[in-house]
Amino acid sequence: MIKTGDPRTLGVPSSEARLHFDTELQELGGGPRRRLLMVDDEPAFELSFYCGTCPLLFRRLETAREKLSLESMQERLSGPLDDPDDGGVIDAFGALLPEGEYLPLLLSVEPQLIIPGKEGDYFSDEQVTSWGVDQFWGLPEYPHTPYYRTFETAVDTDAHLYEFVVPMVPPTWNQRERVEEYVARMGQGTVPTAVAVSTLDVCQPAISFGDDPSVHWGLTHFLLDGHHKLEAAAAAGRPVRLLSLLTLGESLAGADDRARLPALRAQSRSARATGT
Repeated sequence: MIKTGDPRTLGVPSSEARLHFDTELQELGGGPRRRLLMVDDEPAFELSFYCGTCPLLFRRLETAREKLSLESMQERLSGPLDDPDDGGVIDAFGALLPEGEYLPLLLSVEPQLIIPGKEGDYFSDEQVTSWGVDQFWGLPEYPHTPYYRTFETAVDTDAHLYEFVVPMVPPTWNQRERVEEYVARMGQGTVPTAVAVSTLDVCQPAISFGDDPSVHWGLTHFLLDGHHKLEAAAAAGRPVRLLSLLTLGESLAGADDRARLPALRAQSRSARATGT
């Protein structure tokens, strides 16, 4: 944690925002409605279900094809931000978001690129330990996207915070020359800044099919700007700064939980002790 701003109202009417949160319309006789992150009025990601007892989720959908970076901010974000309000970045990216209350968090992260089903995959490891595999499919949840793990820490004896950075499009869509350019810059000491809209979802299994029925706090950052920077940082083992605009109204967390987040994010990183 570098700095936390004060909660502030950002955004434009939902109908005008390039990114907004929505609930899928339920057809007559249909199943539960999905909670969605929409980009340009297309469903981009399915998110954790509203019940709070279903597993944490960010699942990329077939219509997720767009990044939301701003050319006007590229030069400003090529180096580190020292304050969330530095250079008008919050207001610039706020114009992409639906009107609501957001908590700005300025973080330093060292991303690790994760391929679903392989080493380090939260969905195949920690989530299965608490929820077990999906009872219908007999498999772990599958996010349909590579993603980055950046931080985790204990909340208390029976709860743990996990942090993820989720690209809007897969790293394989990135331009190789831009990734290599950032790798070179980072090797010379440059620390660029990425920007994300974020959710905090607190999930606890009602019936555990796993070995550890602990509460999972999922701090998930959906990248607006910084796809090449995050891949470069993961490849080079270097830090980047991340300006997170945490939506307070669309997160599955209570006011007391949200108030604890800055202090939790400032704690030392610690892996979960399984079987507790």
